Amino acid sequence: MNIKDLNTRTKPIVLIDKSLDFFNDKVLFPKKVEKANEMLKKIGLPRTKSVL
Repeated sequence: MNIKDLNTRTKPIVLIDKSLDFFNDKVLFPKKVEKANEMLKKIGLPRTKSVL
């Protein structure tokens, strides 16, 4: 792939670093996750209008 191919593409090219798979099963911010779960239990998800 050369520079001209990159400049004419309409979709971005994204490379995902495989070393980040280490974090898949870890909770990085447990206090924030706990607070968000409490808010979802109390309030719930917002209602959305159906597109159909």
